[in-house]
Amino acid sequence: MTLPLAISMGDPAGIGPEITLKALMAGQNAVVLGDLAVLRAAASLVGCDLPLKVVERPDQARPGQISIIETSKSSTTPALGEISAEAGKSAYDAIVAGIRLALNGQIAGLVTAPIHKEALAAAGIKFPGHTEMLAHFANVPHVAMMLANDAIRTVLVTIHMSLRDAITAADFNANLRAIRLAHQGCQALGISAPRVAVAGLNPHAGEGGLFGREEIDIIAPAIAAARAEGIDASGPWPGDTVFMSARMGKFDVVVAQYHDQGLIPVKYMGLDEGVNITLGLPFIRTSPDHGTAFDIAGQNRANPASLIRACDIALRLAQATANNH
Repeated sequence: MTLPLAISMGDPAGIGPEITLKALMAGQNAVVLGDLAVLRAAASLVGCDLPLKVVERPDQARPGQISIIETSKSSTTPALGEISAEAGKSAYDAIVAGIRLALNGQIAGLVTAPIHKEALAAAGIKFPGHTEMLAHFANVPHVAMMLANDAIRTVLVTIHMSLRDAITAADFNANLRAIRLAHQGCQALGISAPRVAVAGLNPHAGEGGLFGREEIDIIAPAIAAARAEGIDASGPWPGDTVFMSARMGKFDVVVAQYHDQGLIPVKYMGLDEGVNITLGLPFIRTSPDHGTAFDIAGQNRANPASLIRACDIALRLAQATANNH
């Protein structure tokens, strides 16, 4: 029996429940983790004609219905487009349930709809985002984000922290880890010999030390260490041109030093096409590459394309993992 995916519904005040139901209506094999009342409201919004059925386990999911594992129960649905502690806690509970199912081998992979970081904080949840939460509950010391669309892929050395902190955190070990994970992630996507480009931190990749020595003292040694392991890594390349080179086919993935360096190029290519893949976990996790879109929540305008693509890639990774065992 093929295991289903699990989709955590995301922040109930955003577009997560809406795009989740639209993805399931498009034929995705998945069980939804979330709040029945919230999902009923979303079903009414999108005109879902499939029955909503509460199940206890993922293997009880059936075609022709929306199978829901209730991870929270609200007396009233949160106001759409508004930050609230209740919504943050509901989103969190769905994610934690999904992690447990993944660790227990009950699902093919976890696909997470968007959450709102301020709502998490309002609920007293200290994680700045999905990535840190996943690493904590999976008990792994280091993970990395890969953002991918049809044109480019990027893996981040540092994730959710201030730019000031990211400069310090992007040390030799963090760079080498990211290069390794970029290599492994591309292989999991079917690229047998990935070409890994590593972006510099400073303008013009430091211009030979004129604009900073991080490239000379930290990034280049990490690239050399990766190459000694047989990884086809190169750089440091200037951050303002390396993504264009990747888009033109010179590289398979770009390792970016900090959040916006990597995410701006991917998101500029279109939010509907991007997918976030978490590397370094003992299970598969993907997500759409966009946020909660509070400004259009409840208007039936949200495009499920990125979530559908995230589901497709999760299944592709699950199949590749099964073939390798």
